[in-house]
Amino acid sequence: MRSQPHRNSPIRLSGATGLFITLLFATAIAQQKDRPAPSSQDRSIELARMPDSLVQLNGAFVNLAEKVSQGVVQILVTSYGPLEENNSAETALIARQRAIGSGVIVDPSGYVMTNAHVVEGARRIRVVLPLPPNENALLEPEGKHRILEAKVIGTHQESDLALLKVNAEGLSALSLANPRMLRQGQLVFAVGSPIGLQDSITMGVISSVARQPDPNKAMVYIQTDAAINPGNSGGPLVDVEGNVVGINTFILSGSGGNEGIGFAVPVRVLRFVYESLRKYGHVHRSEIEISAQTVTPSLAAGLGLKRTWGVVISDVKPGGPAEAAGLKIGDVILKADERPIDTVPAFTAALYLHPVDQVMKLEVLRDGEEKTINVPVLQERNHMDQMLDAANPENNLVASLDILAVGIDEHIRSVLPGLRKSSGVIVLGRAADLLGPDIGLVTGDVIHAINNRPVDTVDNLRSAMSQLKSGDSVVLQVERGGKFQFVSFELD
Repeated sequence: MRSQPHRNSPIRLSGATGLFITLLFATAIAQQKDRPAPSSQDRSIELARMPDSLVQLNGAFVNLAEKVSQGVVQILVTSYGPLEENNSAETALIARQRAIGSGVIVDPSGYVMTNAHVVEGARRIRVVLPLPPNENALLEPEGKHRILEAKVIGTHQESDLALLKVNAEGLSALSLANPRMLRQGQLVFAVGSPIGLQDSITMGVISSVARQPDPNKAMVYIQTDAAINPGNSGGPLVDVEGNVVGINTFILSGSGGNEGIGFAVPVRVLRFVYESLRKYGHVHRSEIEISAQTVTPSLAAGLGLKRTWGVVISDVKPGGPAEAAGLKIGDVILKADERPIDTVPAFTAALYLHPVDQVMKLEVLRDGEEKTINVPVLQERNHMDQMLDAANPENNLVASLDILAVGIDEHIRSVLPGLRKSSGVIVLGRAADLLGPDIGLVTGDVIHAINNRPVDTVDNLRSAMSQLKSGDSVVLQVERGGKFQFVSFELD
């Protein structure tokens, strides 16, 4: 949910607020109908009380907005992306793009959580800190805002979450709510920068505490009718006490705007991913190399399963630990490490929570008979992460491009099938402590040529770059997502 920049606006409550206050009036009127006709003295007392209730409600909303807004930041992203108008089927042209998202401060020492898609492919990330409480309700010039450079500590694609770090101390962090306290119908507030409008807050309710848009994917979301629009991505969904109950992530919309169906990553997932990213830079997950999907009544009838609900194994990777342990396609998973497994999200959670280097105890139903199978586990690691772990600055640093890279060899070709060319240099990551040229390379890019000169090793790339001087034009032919494209820039 990206948007173009707009000037800041004051904090406003919208969405369900008017309806909520109307209901307060309606409730008061209904209660009056059930009571005996009041005396003139009673009527005076009642009329005096009602405005006080509304004043208290209004004051509570204002205090909440002031409290929460101090823990929410605007995120400015500079990246490179494909031009929408491009008639070339073989080569994608890219251009610099700017986007705006939101984030929530989760630690006073400068840690910010947001959505992974907000910072995906970012060349530069800046965080706009909120104005002091006595100023953020006013229209202030942009120059008064404190803007800090941010770096990505880690991302988790499955939950669409990312952890950023800025060099700051004493920030106003928001606390994370107890996930067990979430209830359908509970009042919530979405905070962020919809359509680039910083410090905006909308009100609604939790429509569902657990919504699974795709039954065969693990992610479960909080559904809310609080107005969420492009730019809210990465901002918090908070309760009436200002505790974060989720991170606003996406909307279902036919028009592209808010239609009252928004989704937030639940706080229990947020907490787990945050702690893992901060400690390791990535999220540990055990893997037994199977695929699983939700059992439906029709699927159960067609396969002759003894249960019409739960999780069934749909694939077992040949030669993997699950096959070696004896798991079979069609097995229904009953328990994992003694945890009941009723849904795909429950099974995925068991994989994340499974202790490292221990076998996973699975109880399955096969042909009406329960079996217990102990399965060795693997630690799921991204291929790029594995190569980055093996890299070292002396051999893999290309300082002039601000990247760590490795040449393609037989091993890399085996783990990354489908490359358009068999030679080239893969970008493993950026060297965060260097100030390289603003070029927009991202992890996974394969550099095949520089100014039409083929590149097949890191040494070749360094040599080609060393022959250029400041001000020279550089055009890299890169392979990204199975397509060739040009990345051009002037050498600093």
